[in-house]
Amino acid sequence: MAVVTSSLRCATAAALALHHHHHHQPASLAVRLRFPRHRIPTSRAMSSSSPAADAAAAPAPHQAGPWYAVPDLSLRDHRFAVPLDHSSPASPSAPRITVFAREVVAAGKEETLLPYLVYLQGGPGYESPRPTEASGWVKKACEEYRVLLLDQRGTGLSTPLTTSSLSQITSAAEQVEYLKHFRADNIVKDAEFIRRHLVPDAKPWTILGQSYGGFCAVTYLSFAPEGLKAVLLTGGLPPLGKPCTAETVYRACFKQVQQQNEKYYKRFPQDVQVVHEVVRYLSESEGGGVLLPSGGRLTPKMLQCLGLAGLGFSGGFERLHYLLERVWDPVLVPGAKKNISYYFLKEFDMWVGFDQNPLYALLHESIYCEGSSSKWSADKIFNENGSLFDPIKATEEGRPVFLTGEINALRPLKEAAHLLAEEEDWPPLYDISVLNNNKVPVAAAVYYEDMYVNFNIAKETASQIAGIRLWVTNEYPHSGLRDGGPHVFEHLMGLLKGKRPLF
Repeated sequence: MAVVTSSLRCATAAALALHHHHHHQPASLAVRLRFPRHRIPTSRAMSSSSPAADAAAAPAPHQAGPWYAVPDLSLRDHRFAVPLDHSSPASPSAPRITVFAREVVAAGKEETLLPYLVYLQGGPGYESPRPTEASGWVKKACEEYRVLLLDQRGTGLSTPLTTSSLSQITSAAEQVEYLKHFRADNIVKDAEFIRRHLVPDAKPWTILGQSYGGFCAVTYLSFAPEGLKAVLLTGGLPPLGKPCTAETVYRACFKQVQQQNEKYYKRFPQDVQVVHEVVRYLSESEGGGVLLPSGGRLTPKMLQCLGLAGLGFSGGFERLHYLLERVWDPVLVPGAKKNISYYFLKEFDMWVGFDQNPLYALLHESIYCEGSSSKWSADKIFNENGSLFDPIKATEEGRPVFLTGEINALRPLKEAAHLLAEEEDWPPLYDISVLNNNKVPVAAAVYYEDMYVNFNIAKETASQIAGIRLWVTNEYPHSGLRDGGPHVFEHLMGLLKGKRPLF
């Protein structure tokens, strides 16, 4: 469905593939958020028979569960009934969705008065982590905070949008109208709704945004800074200044993707030939590929999708190499046909997994758009570099096959994907004048060799946010918060608290 080349935060991929296949707590809330209204689709499933029925059926705005435990942590689940469209929150008949957040504290601190730290996960379209023990940045943060792990709308337990759930909306146009409510602007509005219902006296809180969660944090800084005490960003400074910055991002990231490929094959030169053999096998197979356990088809371009997880994260090179070691079934009988192993096909499905999180593919380009369409920007940039990333041509010419990505899992949503690519009525995500006059303390980790968030773009954006303190490092890739969470968190907190020098 989509060829993903180099996008910010691991992503453009799915959208492209679609393109290729097309051708072939308080009662009242005074939240100061300036976003235009959007019509939302109305269906029988979304409407009630009468206002009285609506009022009777309206869920409580906030429900909190009991405390439970994992090793060294106590957790509590919160569910909030928020408007799908925040522009009309007072209407009892307006569609509502559930937003889920998991409160996490160090064991024994359940009743301790602690400030809140809200975590905004990367993506778009991915849920917050599920703690199994006190470890990483969560353990460090719980020394002084109540951590709130927010499943952004459409993910995890927050009215998750899947291919099957979206199929309940039968019109592609209405799917698009529905999906338009799942970007950073509404994620911020959800967060403000939660803050006013959950935090004592609705005091400001601190947020930590990783990758796309950082984009959401900059939207928060733009439109609701009064809700913020401080902001921590890790690999998540978005591009600013154009109606749609997708093309700028993809073009800037292409070179980094190429460099990561070159570094990979320098580390594991034997894999050049391995990948060539796989590309030949797939291209010569009936239908141009091999069926995957998920029902998709592994094609030469689909094979390139391994680069999304294999090239940009710590340990990815090694994982990719060890996966390729297992690509072939052993030949037990002389002369038997060579086959790709079920182990490899199953692992490939698990690596990709976009069919479980379609928002990542559907909305990835639109996260860069404000009043303008993306028009399949990644596809355009890919075609500009087509021969360099063409797996069959690279194999024929004996060049390393550069890994990028292609997704096949979203065919049922291809019409909606095309409409999203042409959509122009996107509300603003950032206010540069507000950012230029920012008063909220901000500390950001900028990773010099980040494959998904271009370093130069991140630096340019940082220059627009008054008072931001940067930590530029090549010690970590994009996954620094996962790989060195306690160190990254402590370093950023040190910047916020003035424990580290400005220069």
